[in-house]
Amino acid sequence: MKTNIMDTLRARGFIKQTVYEEELYEKLSSESVPFYIGFDPTADSLHVGHFMQLVAMKHMQEAGHRPIILIGGGTGMVGDPSGRTDMRSMMTKETVEYHVECFKKQMARFIRFDGENGAIVVNNADWLLNLNYVDFLRDVGAYFSVNKMLTAECYRSRMEKGLTFLEFNYMLMQAYDFLVLNQKYGCLLQLGGDDQWSNILAGADLIRRKERKAAFAMTFTLLTTSEGKKMGKTQKGAVWLDESKTTPYEFYQYWRNTADQDVEKCLKLLTFLPLEEIASLCEFKDERMNRAKEVLAFELTKTVHGLEKAEKAQAEARAAFGGEGEMPVKEIPAGTPNLIGALVACGLCKSNGEARRLVEQGGVSVGENKATDGNMPLPAGEFVLHKGKKVHVKVVLK
Repeated sequence: MKTNIMDTLRARGFIKQTVYEEELYEKLSSESVPFYIGFDPTADSLHVGHFMQLVAMKHMQEAGHRPIILIGGGTGMVGDPSGRTDMRSMMTKETVEYHVECFKKQMARFIRFDGENGAIVVNNADWLLNLNYVDFLRDVGAYFSVNKMLTAECYRSRMEKGLTFLEFNYMLMQAYDFLVLNQKYGCLLQLGGDDQWSNILAGADLIRRKERKAAFAMTFTLLTTSEGKKMGKTQKGAVWLDESKTTPYEFYQYWRNTADQDVEKCLKLLTFLPLEEIASLCEFKDERMNRAKEVLAFELTKTVHGLEKAEKAQAEARAAFGGEGEMPVKEIPAGTPNLIGALVACGLCKSNGEARRLVEQGGVSVGENKATDGNMPLPAGEFVLHKGKKVHVKVVLK
């Protein structure tokens, strides 16, 4: 008997909340269910938080269900208040369109767009930007209670600092997206992160009340550490899928440095390895977890950047920590005046002040020697620069 995709997602730790669960389970067992996940084009690259949604989408597609990728070209011009303490900056139509094209290229590496249940990409700007406001209020607004909306966490958390009417419309717009996709493509299910629960639920409720048809909502657990902090953030910012923003080596190292207690969860949520293999990798809570971390880093880098770049990143990492392979190389001008300048030129620090503080705190070594003076002259030719215990770069003066 074929496994129901809900069982797969639950076993891997995805599912957080859902409604009409028994009815949805039956549909997922008996038919191909068109579903959608929305992505706001607030940057020109997807990041690790998006990646988890893409993994869930791939699981759904491989189980026979059709993905609809909704790019928020319209809603992105308003901004989602969820998880915000301030209002998002507004983007121009041209910026949104450019981000949409970048997203499409990246998603094509994970999701199949041809054949049976091939994914489709839609942009909600196609129907939102030309809406007649009065018609929208009459057709959609009549189904929403302001009192109920204000109890949603995405709005409630903003009330003290001030919630604009622009943002207040976001829930209606997202619900309308689900309605349009239901009417055009027979979409029955919206998926997303649990911080989107109120918005996703509003769309399913709108379809059930207005169209008198089945519609379902399901949210996924957020990608957080065991301490509750959101994963995918570094001192430099987000961990991006675009290698010009986060190199394959940096991407690999981010996952290689995952805390022991988070490795098993990440393997379940972000890779496609069988659960039995994951359990075996994480069986021993000692130094053998390093093998599990290597597998996690390699599998994710391979999925995002391809096998060749994953192997190169792994070789560089092993060179830095275990004396094998090749260490990452940074070429900087021969006229770089001192260690502070080298740290900035290599991208290991954002500013001279940050570099100086790092040296003063004992966080930098040149070769085998701990650096104590940020103004020290650089060795001739080439040398190895260590930032803390986890970042190691071969520096070549050119």
